[in-house]
Amino acid sequence: MTYPQAVLFALLGAIMVLMFWGRWRHDLVAFAGLMTAVLLGIVPSADAFSGFGNPTTLIVALVLIATAGLSRSGAVSRLTRLIAGTERGTTGHILVFGSVGGFLSGFMNNIAALAMLMPVDLQAARKAKRAAGLTLMPLAFATILGGMLTLIGTPPNLIVSGFRADVLGEPYRMFDFLPVGGAVALAGIAFIALIGWRLLPQRTAEAGGNDGPQRRYIAALVVAPGSLPNLRRVADARAEAQKHSVRITGVRRRGQDIAGNLDEQQIEDGDVLILRADPAALDEYRSTQNLAFPDGRSEPRARPDSEGQHLVECLVPAASDLVGRSVQSFGMLNRHDSVLIGMRRRGVALREALARQEVQSGDLLLMLMPERRSDEVLQAASLLRIDGGSLPVQRERHMRTAITLFALAVLATSLGLTTMPIALGVVIIAYVLFGVLSVNEIYSHVDWPVIVLLGSMIPLGLALDETGGTALIAGGLASLTEGYGPSITLLLLMAATMMLSDILNNNATTIIAAPVSIRLAEEIGVQPDAFLMGVAVAASCAFLTPIGHQNNTLILGPGNYQFGDYWRMGLPLELIVLAVSVPLLPIVWPF
Repeated sequence: MTYPQAVLFALLGAIMVLMFWGRWRHDLVAFAGLMTAVLLGIVPSADAFSGFGNPTTLIVALVLIATAGLSRSGAVSRLTRLIAGTERGTTGHILVFGSVGGFLSGFMNNIAALAMLMPVDLQAARKAKRAAGLTLMPLAFATILGGMLTLIGTPPNLIVSGFRADVLGEPYRMFDFLPVGGAVALAGIAFIALIGWRLLPQRTAEAGGNDGPQRRYIAALVVAPGSLPNLRRVADARAEAQKHSVRITGVRRRGQDIAGNLDEQQIEDGDVLILRADPAALDEYRSTQNLAFPDGRSEPRARPDSEGQHLVECLVPAASDLVGRSVQSFGMLNRHDSVLIGMRRRGVALREALARQEVQSGDLLLMLMPERRSDEVLQAASLLRIDGGSLPVQRERHMRTAITLFALAVLATSLGLTTMPIALGVVIIAYVLFGVLSVNEIYSHVDWPVIVLLGSMIPLGLALDETGGTALIAGGLASLTEGYGPSITLLLLMAATMMLSDILNNNATTIIAAPVSIRLAEEIGVQPDAFLMGVAVAASCAFLTPIGHQNNTLILGPGNYQFGDYWRMGLPLELIVLAVSVPLLPIVWPF
């Protein structure tokens, strides 16, 4: 072993240990490792930041922005509403939600797919009076499996495609992953729905059995032409609102509350619905029923559909300039184009004349404000944004535009008319031109820690290959499986990659394992495609721990899971993945 190889192995080992320890963020650990390699002369200074210009890194960033447009337009939310309407048993629920989550993950970031479906899954669990933990882990695993369907489904696919382009001169195409990834996803989701969820512990006391602390406000929505289709009787509108965890408490017409038997009243254009809901449910219901936020005037009308609106929850500190004044006298609407939607005081949601209420220290305000000016508004009034209390308002009128643009990009890439980065770049420009996303929103949808992780690990992976480190590992694996055939070698490679991915970020695992797979194929004299595809599948399948994949971490609290719960369903699922993919890979990608 040469000096550069020894240093790289030691450095990568230290990076793995620190990532597994989890005290520091993965991106910081990877970047520190890169800087150390540069200072030690293992990575040339000229190549130190080459990973940030790598096409794989760029594609990951573009995919995050493009799929954010689908979410922001309400396309994913509309789909979740379509599948949530029918009462089903646990098996049927997991089968439907898992299939939809897997399909979505094939074309958008799988973390975003889970984030969209998780609140609906939690709501269904509450209605069915079952533990959310029985369905959340199956949903998370299904979205991970679905990422294997296409090139853009998960970063490991993009990474192995980049390595293939470097070695063979041509990257993988959009649906090259579908034959094996589709079979693995189908088998995995079937196991999860029929057997897997039964292996999970059924805890009755659920610390995380809801969506987290929900602050419900009394708010108003304006009935516009086209609102509440076929639901103009108050009783019907109330029944539909209840499905979204929204309660209609009153109807106001021309400044006066409608009296009498409210359920039998007919709702007219221009009426104002008084509702009690948390911010997410409020916007969901507004989007579903084509309602509008009020414009903040004393006689509220529909607020114009300006771009980049956010619902922001903020706390009024004692030093705020708003204390002792009303938002109307402060000029929130006229000076800052911001509307007070709801107010809470000492745990009670206020209803009457919110804009004229004298604000007190400790009040919670739910404000509708332009995203580009939110920091300016908060600073001007000395308000504190609540952690996690900023919700982008859906733009359902752009739904068809967003879906059409994204579908055209996928089609153009699949037909070989252009490359994936160019297609996604054009989509993002079109999103801005058509108002699907604002210019200010684009960069906020990029997961920068993932970009830093990729940009830092790619030079280290390339250095490992250039110094002969990957050839050394490949030679060791080839020696272990000598005489057993390439299928056993592939099985060993995938099993090792899975184990590494369970304790390490799947992107970092792929960067390390992909060049090893190429050298291993060369060592035993076979084509590298089956081994590269095997690495992509194995790196994606991190099901044994809550730290193996971000989706696993996301459900830990809401599902009331413990660290040891994941292997119960994850271990047999990983064995199924190996049992399906190892025989299938040489058929689709011959040795």
